[in-house]
Amino acid sequence: MSTNIASVLNQLEQERTVLKSQLEQLSNALSVLNGRDRTLARGTMSAERRARIAAAQRARWAKVKRKKASATIPVKERKLSAAALTRIRTAQKARWAKWRTQKKAA
Repeated sequence: MSTNIASVLNQLEQERTVLKSQLEQLSNALSVLNGRDRTLARGTMSAERRARIAAAQRARWAKVKRKKASATIPVKERKLSAAALTRIRTAQKARWAKWRTQKKAA
């Protein structure tokens, strides 16, 4: 009977260690979800590295701006001659006169 009790105690000890490890895993997972895990602390960056990163970013932005500047081609404004402008004005006046007469007739 003593061997039976010893084996039961041994099994209970094993279950206890398994449960303990599972509880630790759960508490670790909860602390990560709550943001309490401080094992992933950010390190400091050297001034030289920060300067290299900033220079690389400035170069990227300059490249983007160059592409935008070369993509926009200035459009010349078209100028109408005085004769063309007079033709357009007379044609438009004729259209409006025709429209007014049709409206009065209706």
